[in-house]
Amino acid sequence: MKIISVVGARPNFMKVAPLHRAFQEREGITESLIVHTGQHYDEQMSDVFFEQLELPRPDRYLGVGSASHAQQTARVMTAFEEVVDKEEPDLVLVVGDVNSTLACSLVATKMHIPVAHVEAGLRSGDRDMPEEVNRLLTDTIAELLFVTENDGIENLKAEGVSDDRIFFVGNVMIDSLVFFREKAAQTGVVRELDLTPSQYAVMTMHRPSNVDNREGLTRLLETIEQIAGLVPLVFPMHPRTRNRFDEFELADRLNAVDNLILGSC
Repeated sequence: MKIISVVGARPNFMKVAPLHRAFQEREGITESLIVHTGQHYDEQMSDVFFEQLELPRPDRYLGVGSASHAQQTARVMTAFEEVVDKEEPDLVLVVGDVNSTLACSLVATKMHIPVAHVEAGLRSGDRDMPEEVNRLLTDTIAELLFVTENDGIENLKAEGVSDDRIFFVGNVMIDSLVFFREKAAQTGVVRELDLTPSQYAVMTMHRPSNVDNREGLTRLLETIEQIAGLVPLVFPMHPRTRNRFDEFELADRLNAVDNLILGSC
């Protein structure tokens, strides 16, 4: 069996890493290829994760970059179709809920290649979220739905999905956590930030529904202030979130929070 695993955004890398390692050890899997669509395309948002997760460089890099949802999806589909046509995989594996997930699922399905969706069945109930649309459509066309939790099974069954397509497998993010736990403990970042082990909190946020309006971002800032009043709070900030704090003129208030350690991610 020849498998193509698709990555496009940073959470995808964490999910594909343990799967790729398992595929290499599995008898009967002759080739495991990684296609990076380039949906997250700068060094801090992609390349560094291949290094830290000990993944090989992707076999194909599509370089689609940033654009509107429609343009980005179309670019991924056009580029990925050429890859599938040349490689002729037996299975295309997609993870999560980004535009690359849906785009590559559509291409594979139309080319009669089975699709496996890791993290299937997750739902927010909010179709205004692009990710929710990606989840729904991907789960509709994927042949194999790998579910991380019981809620996912219930959601899929409520949508009429047959039992023979649903597989409760657990969360591959935990596999990544276990694999890198020892390596993470050796980084020294806790000491560098002058933190006490087990006596601090870490947060991040970037979803448009959370940060793209002033009211919602203000509520989150109030929560940050409350938590930082209890324990040191480490906040590696996504570029999107940083831009919104500037746009809504909340950056000064954020920077003034005591016990808050800001960084980039």
